[in-house]
Amino acid sequence: MAEPVQIQRLPQDTYIDAVRWLPPFSTFTRHILLAAFDSDTSTHSLRTLAFSPSQNASSLIPQSSLSVPSRITSLRTCSSTFNPSRPIIAASTFSGSLLFFTADLIHGSLSFEFSVPEKGLHNGFVPGIDLNENGSECVSVGEDGRVNLVGLAEKGGFRRVFDSNGLVSYSAVKWASPVEFVTGGVGRFGLHWWDKRKPGGPVALFKGNWTDGTTSGIVHSVDIHPSRKYTCLAGGSSGTLFAWDIRSPKESTMLSSVGLHDAPANSLVESDIWEVQYDNYTHSSKISDLSSSRILPAMTCSEDGILAVIEHGQQPIEILAEPCAINCFDIDRQNPTDVICSLEWESLAILTRP
Repeated sequence: MAEPVQIQRLPQDTYIDAVRWLPPFSTFTRHILLAAFDSDTSTHSLRTLAFSPSQNASSLIPQSSLSVPSRITSLRTCSSTFNPSRPIIAASTFSGSLLFFTADLIHGSLSFEFSVPEKGLHNGFVPGIDLNENGSECVSVGEDGRVNLVGLAEKGGFRRVFDSNGLVSYSAVKWASPVEFVTGGVGRFGLHWWDKRKPGGPVALFKGNWTDGTTSGIVHSVDIHPSRKYTCLAGGSSGTLFAWDIRSPKESTMLSSVGLHDAPANSLVESDIWEVQYDNYTHSSKISDLSSSRILPAMTCSEDGILAVIEHGQQPIEILAEPCAINCFDIDRQNPTDVICSLEWESLAILTRP
């Protein structure tokens, strides 16, 4: 990058399990949502903070906090079509339940709406959830091999889409359209494409081997570009990042890995990739290539403390390097110059790109 990235590290008093930008209500106020765990008191909470950007020192002002019954494993937000000032929040927990909240951005408060109890939903913790675009439905996946749909209008009910009875383990999920979503799991990439209109199981499968058969690969995170809903990004074990195009279900494009002989030689990350998102701030290096098969740039964070932008066939760009793991991050959709991430050593980092 021509100009340096501004980086601010803000120590916190708790461990940060997840962090997300809340959908903005106005251009003057921005808010951050985080899931916190206090190891001294073994308490868990959901918090909102007001973000005040500044060239010298941006600030995070605590606004509200709610205690939650179990540690949060996944956190998602979306705008409400009925009230833009009250975005919808979904959180999954280690105990196996789903919790739903709304945030009042005008008064700076959090409200608990309802929960789906762990009994019958999942057997064990829920590693992956996602809200659809209009916030009417939430999909959840678990290590128990269950895939569930929760209708927010039903407030507590859910529909079982699939149950592998433990034969398949899921760890990540992302909506692709109002009726389609993709899941990632354990073993040989393990990507499944689902269609609500076609019950009984996934409509497409992708399996490959990123570890040459020596160990089982795990997909930790998946993402789908809003304008290219047929292409899925997946990040996981051994620094592996690849793209799967549903139009060519038996093929994939490897972007980064240390476990395959055909992986790019310039792979930057050598440990597990914890999260991946398409990076709308970074334009493709080949602007003239408008082919729909072109893999758009992606941002990843990893166990070895690297936040990076990766594009196929190009040198990866290191945005942040820490002496501890970067557990998760989020790119502000309305202001993609800004990125927030949680660090293993009880702190947040806010990055502003030129």
